Amino acid sequence: LTSDGSGSLTLNNAALKATPAFSARMSGAQTVSTNTYTKIDFDTEIFDTDSAYDHSTNQRFTVPANMAGKYVFYAAAICDAAGAAQLENARIAIYKNGSIVKMNAWNFNSNDIYYAHLQITHFIDLAASDYIEAYIRISDASGSPVVDGSAVDLSEFSGFRLIGA
Repeated sequence: LTSDGSGSLTLNNAALKATPAFSARMSGAQTVSTNTYTKIDFDTEIFDTDSAYDHSTNQRFTVPANMAGKYVFYAAAICDAAGAAQLENARIAIYKNGSIVKMNAWNFNSNDIYYAHLQITHFIDLAASDYIEAYIRISDASGSPVVDGSAVDLSEFSGFRLIGA
């Protein structure tokens, strides 16, 4: 709210929006090297309020000027052991400015795990021009795991700025 000094108040609608915000998915499957952190190719935008998500080149969200603050990011990916191989372990991670800041890991203690749905959510303070990316690391017996980018959007990356925090 702002006041003109004479008792009239104006509601600032722009300040009440949780923007910038984006959501992206994969357009297809992505083969990754086993035991190596690989950026997930979220190359299809579902929405992007401020053109802050680069879906064509870097697959990263960059904080626009004057949009510093607290943000929430979510990433999910379907790990596929690609054929008859079995998953051994997997990690999904959020990177800030090229370095890992949050990671979830799963170790599979069964000989029958061929697919796994990994998810991560992270709350983080960001300054203008900081950037966020999603990475995955999968280990399987064949050495050629896949991130499933099926049309059902089970592999996705999204984020938004919190208001009032």
